[in-house]
Amino acid sequence: MPNMSLKKNEMPSQEPQARSRNFQEVALGYTEAQALDEAKRCLHCKNRPCVSGCPVQVHIPEFIEKTAAGDFEGAYQVIAQSSALPAVCGRVCPQENQCEKLCVRGVKGEPVAIGRLERFVADWHNQHVQDAPVKPASNGRRVAVVGSGPAGLTCAGDLARMGYQVTVFEALHTAGGVLVYGIPEFRLPKAIVQKEIDGLKAMGVKIETNMVIGQVLSIDELLGQGFEAVFIGSGAGLPRFMNIPGENLKGVYSANEFLTRVNLMKAYKPGSGTPIQHAKKVAVVGGGNVAMDAARCAKRLGAEEVYIVYRRSEKELPARAEEVEHAKEEGIVFKFLNNPTRVLGGDDGEAVGIECIEMALGEPDASGRRRPVEKAGSEFTLDVDCVIMALGTSPNPLIKSTTKGLETQKWGGIVVEEETGLTSRENVYAGGDAVTGAATVILAMGAGKTAAKAIDTRLRALRP
Repeated sequence: MPNMSLKKNEMPSQEPQARSRNFQEVALGYTEAQALDEAKRCLHCKNRPCVSGCPVQVHIPEFIEKTAAGDFEGAYQVIAQSSALPAVCGRVCPQENQCEKLCVRGVKGEPVAIGRLERFVADWHNQHVQDAPVKPASNGRRVAVVGSGPAGLTCAGDLARMGYQVTVFEALHTAGGVLVYGIPEFRLPKAIVQKEIDGLKAMGVKIETNMVIGQVLSIDELLGQGFEAVFIGSGAGLPRFMNIPGENLKGVYSANEFLTRVNLMKAYKPGSGTPIQHAKKVAVVGGGNVAMDAARCAKRLGAEEVYIVYRRSEKELPARAEEVEHAKEEGIVFKFLNNPTRVLGGDDGEAVGIECIEMALGEPDASGRRRPVEKAGSEFTLDVDCVIMALGTSPNPLIKSTTKGLETQKWGGIVVEEETGLTSRENVYAGGDAVTGAATVILAMGAGKTAAKAIDTRLRALRP
């Protein structure tokens, strides 16, 4: 019998007071009983609207059906046909705006908790199945992948399954891209990312770290070394600033730097060799998921007061509703309809406050959101000793400047064919944030899958 409850099974989680002072995972995951109960809420619609909302086209009804029957490994294998990172996606994918948004159960209640079920199934597999993936037979052909974030890992995994010899070139000293430097441990434990990477290595994928493509090697040099195609999944790691007075003061970070120090360099651990300010009062400027991550990390580092300063209203917040709710529970204070005008500094050159002005919402801008306008005479000051700018990112221009004939947008994104990911250079493909600017993990994975399929089709046509 289907479970016709209008509400999802709640996700067990750490209590806010406890979790706001540790970096352990906030959400604890479903029990088997909860997973079985939630899976029975699926109606197995004939037109499968949830699948059309998934950028990598996971066979959602099929994996949920196997979950409901208690065949958790079978459910995992269904997901693994489409997704290279199920344990990751189950944690950080914005299902509420994709598969769950189209779930029929959401018409008169809450949708099926597809993301929570995906996480459960992936975690069950990781806990109970120790067999390494089987290395496919090699077809003798080589492909280079630039960047080991979600786009690069997905492209590499799909190509490896087809028999290609794939080498991933990562600029940092650890593979994982934004999954390891950007997303905090309390949302995505790094051991989970490493397990996914280990699985790719077992399939024969080589990963070379400390390889800044465009500096150590160029795209042209990779093609000259025998790689028949190159996929660029280098992400969008160039932070944006407001260009207001005081942004160069001590205690002012980009969210990229702050989160990299915390997540990749483990600055929160005692004895870490990576310096980071343990501020008492912190202002985070921005309203996306990165802003939530930075604010919640600052709280865990010991800040007594943490503010999110956002120039629009709560309705326009781009961050996931779950992340906003968790931030509020942990004591983060939201200053909506406020915008910084300058960072104030003390005699020692350190930030001592941030001057803001109140905003009102005017007519919609190009994004469709109402444009914020300043309210004259409404200036005020927040006394803070640390300011984190979480205003978005754009692709680093290094690859563009060192690759002849690579067409890019004015803002830096690589121009590609939508259906294939092919760039203006023959046999050079791109996808993820390097093309779109900062977006979601699952969209980057979708781009990686698209490119892998196109690369295989192209290379088989050139030399069957």
